[in-house]
Amino acid sequence: MSQELPTADGHTPASICSHWPGLLPPLPSIEARTPSLLTPRPATPARHCTPVPTSPDPSADTSEGWSRDAVAPAACSLWVPARAHAGPCACPQPCPWTPDKAQHTDPGVDSMDRSTLSLVVALLLAVCSLSPTSLAETVYCDLQPVDPEVTYITSQVSEGCVAHVPNATVEVYILFLKFSRVVSVLELTVQMSKQNGTRPREVLLVLHTEKTVYLQLQNPGFLLHLAYDPSMVIFQKTSGFNITHLSNFTTKIQVLNWARTRGAITSIAELNDPQHVFLHLDQAPRSPSSCRPEPHMDMGHTLEWLPHTKALVRGCRLEGVAGHKEAHILRVLPGPEARPRTVTVKVELRCALGDPEAVLILQGPPYVSWLIDANHNMQILTTGEYSIKIFPDKNIPGFALPDTPQGLLGEARRLNASVVASFVELPVANVFSLRASSCGSGLQTSPTPVQTTPPKESCNQELLMSLIQPKCSDDVMTLVLKKDLISTLKCTIMSLTFWDPSCQAEDRGDQFVLHSAYSNCGMQVTESVVSNEVVVNLLSSSSPQRKKVQCLNMESFSFQLGLYLTSQFLQASNTIELGQQGFVQVSVSPSIPELMLQLDSCQLDLGPEAETVELIQSQAAKGSCVSLLSPSPHGDARFSFLLRGYMVPTPKAGTLSCTVALRPRTRSLEVHRTVSMRLNIVSPGMPGKTLVLPAVLGITFGAFLIGALLTAALWYIYSHTRPPSKREPVVAVAAPASSESSSTNHSIGSTQSTPCSTSSMA
Repeated sequence: MSQELPTADGHTPASICSHWPGLLPPLPSIEARTPSLLTPRPATPARHCTPVPTSPDPSADTSEGWSRDAVAPAACSLWVPARAHAGPCACPQPCPWTPDKAQHTDPGVDSMDRSTLSLVVALLLAVCSLSPTSLAETVYCDLQPVDPEVTYITSQVSEGCVAHVPNATVEVYILFLKFSRVVSVLELTVQMSKQNGTRPREVLLVLHTEKTVYLQLQNPGFLLHLAYDPSMVIFQKTSGFNITHLSNFTTKIQVLNWARTRGAITSIAELNDPQHVFLHLDQAPRSPSSCRPEPHMDMGHTLEWLPHTKALVRGCRLEGVAGHKEAHILRVLPGPEARPRTVTVKVELRCALGDPEAVLILQGPPYVSWLIDANHNMQILTTGEYSIKIFPDKNIPGFALPDTPQGLLGEARRLNASVVASFVELPVANVFSLRASSCGSGLQTSPTPVQTTPPKESCNQELLMSLIQPKCSDDVMTLVLKKDLISTLKCTIMSLTFWDPSCQAEDRGDQFVLHSAYSNCGMQVTESVVSNEVVVNLLSSSSPQRKKVQCLNMESFSFQLGLYLTSQFLQASNTIELGQQGFVQVSVSPSIPELMLQLDSCQLDLGPEAETVELIQSQAAKGSCVSLLSPSPHGDARFSFLLRGYMVPTPKAGTLSCTVALRPRTRSLEVHRTVSMRLNIVSPGMPGKTLVLPAVLGITFGAFLIGALLTAALWYIYSHTRPPSKREPVVAVAAPASSESSSTNHSIGSTQSTPCSTSSMA
């Protein structure tokens, strides 16, 4: 009978055939000690191993005086494996005795003590069970790509950081997105926990990409500020968001410098070819106070993402094992941070022939535990503890497994698996999902795809229509579609027109251009909006695709630029002094709530003899003397700047100019305008300089304060120097005339020392 011996490290060893019944006690089988996922499976009966004698008669001697039991180990030994790659602990094979393989021995060998032989056999079995070299290390299996699909959600990014900034008024999250395709689709899920009465947090999400991406972002239920390049990022829906358009940012440094002017950077992540991003806008208390990107960063709970590229899945057929039992092996590689984590493993086997015999082997670092969610019964072998989704509170201890691919393949063979249906090696992730549709029917390799006929409905029409974005200039609407984007989406455009079919797009080599003045091609002009309809006829669609496009009618808007000398923005001025702080406001009329006004750039031109002072560049303050202020209640853009106190030569006038963008909050279009005003610049102490209102108020208040302090000082002197009010009784005697005159003079002097009359005291 085949017996199975558990090794010291706790996992199931290879089967060992005993040719001496009764030497070893019965040992538990593999099925008996391997935990089952949902229901226990009956143990597989062990294979029988019939002992074969080494000679026709072990107790008889030959005529030549040879002992038939004494067999040369090199010639034929009971413990030499029949296959060299099977390992020293393989099942011993029978070895027929032949006279030419015998050795001449001393007759004392025939009387060998049987108990000694039993002890030697037992020791040999123990050594085999503890030997580091086993069948798992030398098992033959040619891994090839197979059909099962494995996806995973991970929190590890190529570069990133997380910071804890509890007192930040604005939290900034930055995503650097890299895509391998010309046009990609990205799902973005943003979540924020309830704040339980704390102050509302303002969150700014910055998206930067160098290739076109179609972003699907649902309203997260709170006000979210978004900053992105409208020429690269196209939103499915933009309602419910406060949008800031970025442009002219080509490097990470430019994006980071701009973001620092908007708030405290809480998170930075660089993702390679993401398909779905889960962003959690919650503070990480154990994170550092500043965000410094590090390579191969584990973002923890802050960010998780699903790569677009599927994992490489391989499989093979194990030699010498019969049956239809299949194994699924997942090997998790160690991550940059050794912190305890639970990995969720979802297994979905779509089987047409009932419930298959399956084995799930999970190997990973010692700090990884497992939560298994499977739709089929299967045997489980894991490192670390694991639990089943239907019983999440019951933790089952794991086993010590090899950390090499060959070792894991050997474990599958020990469990009588004839096919490795999937073998995957991936970095540490939070969720793994395995889907296999050919379970129980053998190994299904992935053939090289050969496309004979292109699919008839392969054009992504929704994404193509999202690329149609109008550009509005003075009385002209223009739409541009690049041909490389169209070919990437596998679309063929037959015609591209406005609502008026006579206005067709022009083919300019690498792109289609459709443009028209506001007075042609069926444009509908209202007080502030110009609208039309774009009609696209595709080869793959029987009906034309239509999309409504709009531009702003800038003739109905007027822009104003004003300089103020106080932060209350009460009285405009056209004069500023060197070393004085100025406050600037840009407004548009009429004021429409659906339109948003933003400052793109501002500068102060001091003439040909002085350098131009850059105040705002790319919507960011230029230098420490410039500050972006909160918009006015009507949405007017505001900022402040401090003019240098000394300049050579001293300027006397300058021109303040600002470029502003007017953008609808619900549409991805914008209009730029430049407004300017003339400023008079005066130097401190310049003769003939008129006093402005703040200077007059300051002088008046200062004079009043000085007068009040002088009055208080005189009253203090008077109260401490005046004579006592209670006088001594005067004796009624006649006094000489000189004495009367002296008393009168004293009385007069006493009256002149009061605070109300101090002019005679001099």
